[in-house]
Amino acid sequence: MRQSHQLPLVGLLLFSLIPSQLCTICEVSKENHSRLNPLLSTVIHSKYARGIQAANVLLSLRLVGIQDQNLEQQLFREVRDSSEKKGSDLTSGQLALVILALRACQNSDESVTYFHLVSQLEEKFQKEIENMGVHDGNPLTNYYQLSLDVLTLCLFNGSYSITEVKKYFTPENKNFYFGGQFSVDTGAMAVLALTCVKRSIMNKQIQKNGEDLQHINNYTESLVKKILSEKKENGLIGNIYSTGEAMQALFVSSNYYNKNEWNCQQTLDTVLKEISQGAFHMPTAAAQILPALMGKTYLDVNNVSSCASGPGHLNISIHEPITVEPTISPTSISVNYTVQINETFFTEVTVPKGSVFLDVMEEAQKINQTAFRFTFVESSWGPYITSVQGLAENHNDRTYWQLLSGGEPVSQGVGRYVVHNGENLEVRWSKY
Repeated sequence: MRQSHQLPLVGLLLFSLIPSQLCTICEVSKENHSRLNPLLSTVIHSKYARGIQAANVLLSLRLVGIQDQNLEQQLFREVRDSSEKKGSDLTSGQLALVILALRACQNSDESVTYFHLVSQLEEKFQKEIENMGVHDGNPLTNYYQLSLDVLTLCLFNGSYSITEVKKYFTPENKNFYFGGQFSVDTGAMAVLALTCVKRSIMNKQIQKNGEDLQHINNYTESLVKKILSEKKENGLIGNIYSTGEAMQALFVSSNYYNKNEWNCQQTLDTVLKEISQGAFHMPTAAAQILPALMGKTYLDVNNVSSCASGPGHLNISIHEPITVEPTISPTSISVNYTVQINETFFTEVTVPKGSVFLDVMEEAQKINQTAFRFTFVESSWGPYITSVQGLAENHNDRTYWQLLSGGEPVSQGVGRYVVHNGENLEVRWSKY
């Protein structure tokens, strides 16, 4: 981090109100590094760590300092070639992730050829803002991606408006909520973005006054409180998949909460237990939790010395044998499947034991194409439902297809949630 320059008078008056930039972190001890092997096997050997999805893996491995030149070059080519192929079809958040991955832990002279990507992100970010202006504050994508945009533009000297950040990143903004529930990973990404903006202001990389600094400070404090309010008794924050980014946010905002409000070691212990029980099967999920377990955050991506050595350097073999999952029994199970729009469509579906939600939807579609037809896209988190009966999700209207079991939202995606005999599954047209 660059040395701070002298602040103007109003900045000096506010300086005592601004938490320091020192971070409080905890990380997996060197003795327990071997417990991370299942994560490494997932991110390295999975066939799904390809294309844009490989950006999460490349970013994660660079942050934690795993040295394997062949693997890094392979992932680098995957991300670069896929981003060039998709071009303008990338969402703003996908492009931001690509930039973070390609430029993470690289000297400035090694990344000069990717300045054009930052310019493209500036344009995509501005389109998000323009869409919010004409569609009741709704971005083209979502606030997680919007926060990722700001973080990336801030880290790599892109252009963005502090005025727009102040306007749209108020903690009570509806876009921080999903179905009335505060979104922990969205809030965490916003904290990382706001922390970067605050540091840029204080380092005089951005010429703004003390009032801007105070707004950023207040927003961060409020978001941190909301994140901590979602902490569970076992230490997880939100759910198992949002915990990694929540940890990153809490690492860089330790002066906004008291030590007794978060037991980081308890969170680490619970995550390690979840890993041993087979959590984080998806490469994206494994890649997102890994940096936090090693005491790293996305704010470290342009700190070459931090990536290369010091705390968080993962010095273990990545060529671990892949665990072969046991063969699934061919026994069939029966589940109830419902599509709920303005009316209800129901059918009973028989699928092999071990099937996932998507398998049920595909079988239902075979039974009644009109009532149960659907479309999906492949995302970094696996298949994502985009339409049912031809009715497509719409970000401007804040509508989407919600997956439920027994009337409650499922905790995993349509391609990962394993169904059980007699289960009542539902796809419901919803607003967030």
